[in-house]
Amino acid sequence: MTHFLKTAENPEGYKLEDILHIIRKDIIKRATLITDDDRPEARHVLNNNITILGLLSEAISIAEDSSQTLERSFGPHSADRPRIGKKG
Repeated sequence: MTHFLKTAENPEGYKLEDILHIIRKDIIKRATLITDDDRPEARHVLNNNITILGLLSEAISIAEDSSQTLERSFGPHSADRPRIGKKG
């Protein structure tokens, strides 16, 4: 069973893209706190965060594409059976 993602066993869970949006927002907030810190370590962490933000944005787009594909092909998510794959 997943802890965060929406499944038949966890209908109150999140879509993957929703979780990634939340994480991206948190990283942006944290990154803004260190933008004026000129120490090399802070710059290194900020650069890493910027790279991570780009990767998260790409992951969000891919997750949204998957959700749109599932919705278009199989309709809305149902709690009684998965749209694809086996019930786990």
